[in-house]
Amino acid sequence: MKIGILGAGQLGRMLALSGYSLNHQFGFSGNATNEPAALLGHMFAKKNNSDNIDSLVEFADVITFESENTEVGIVKEINKKIPVYPNEKSLFITQHRGREKALFNQLNIPCAPYQMVSSEADLQAAVETIGLPAILKTATEGYDGKGQFFIHETSQITKAWESINGVESILEGFVNFKRELSLIAVRGIDNSHKYYPLVENTHHQGILRLTIAPAQNIDKKVQEIAQHYMQTLLDEINYVGVLTIELFDTENGLVVNEMAPRVHNSGHWSIEGANTSQFENHIRAITGMPLGDTTPTHLFCAMINIIGQLGDIDAILEMPNAHLHLYDKSERKNRKLGHINMTANSQTELEDSIAKLKDFLP
Repeated sequence: MKIGILGAGQLGRMLALSGYSLNHQFGFSGNATNEPAALLGHMFAKKNNSDNIDSLVEFADVITFESENTEVGIVKEINKKIPVYPNEKSLFITQHRGREKALFNQLNIPCAPYQMVSSEADLQAAVETIGLPAILKTATEGYDGKGQFFIHETSQITKAWESINGVESILEGFVNFKRELSLIAVRGIDNSHKYYPLVENTHHQGILRLTIAPAQNIDKKVQEIAQHYMQTLLDEINYVGVLTIELFDTENGLVVNEMAPRVHNSGHWSIEGANTSQFENHIRAITGMPLGDTTPTHLFCAMINIIGQLGDIDAILEMPNAHLHLYDKSERKNRKLGHINMTANSQTELEDSIAKLKDFLP
């Protein structure tokens, strides 16, 4: 099939790389011809500010997207002509933290207490209701730690409100957690489901830096609970493709933080670490192909993000169990330039491998 991707970043790039072996063709919409995916298919870049979406739709049999910030209206219009997966409902919900939290509550999925705020007075009232510490987040468009303010005491309320420039926001009660986890799953057009194991994520300044897969010391029951939450979401919004939920592991069980309607950074390990990567499974799902096996290929896997600077690439290439993935991006502070996947047959081997790459970690 001819697959159109709204966006041409590293996620679109990896989707195409996984889909060509399945005999698909790819086209991308973007703002420039030098984006990471530009050389991997038909690039429908904007010229003289004219719209490139019509050209992509004319090319494609099915459309997907690589960012939850894709305009819902565009997806709605495209879907009148050809299928778009995931659907517009998925985007509408995940683009707004309030709608997302409301869905969690509706489906009895545990999440942090929250209250929407539109003014400093609202924030003051929300703090009185929810208590401190709490996190103020913009309702839309925040990612990688952007658009957030951690409130420890009431004297910070004015500063917190000013920091988000007075836009609609959400105050979330702080969840005391042992570690951060994520679950990636895929749902096919035929309602088939596949789940990857829970993974453990370490963030620094809001940016994912290290993923351990599978997460260690996860009880089978915990995996089942996470999959139940995921299946409830997948089926409720009639989702097709890869969906990610981020969770907190707490003393009282799992608490869902947020979800992403796309292939996810915490699933990059699956390229070498699972029988079928998240990228290939997303392509399989949206084209009606049978979903692939998600079993890990090794007992231990890890993913390290390369952030800001490329660093000593030769050190990675000298390691027999390390796999380098670069995105053809120029260096810039806090920019995701690539990632490193590692596979190991023991925890000691994995820890030693991570130690050799410590310069890539904060």
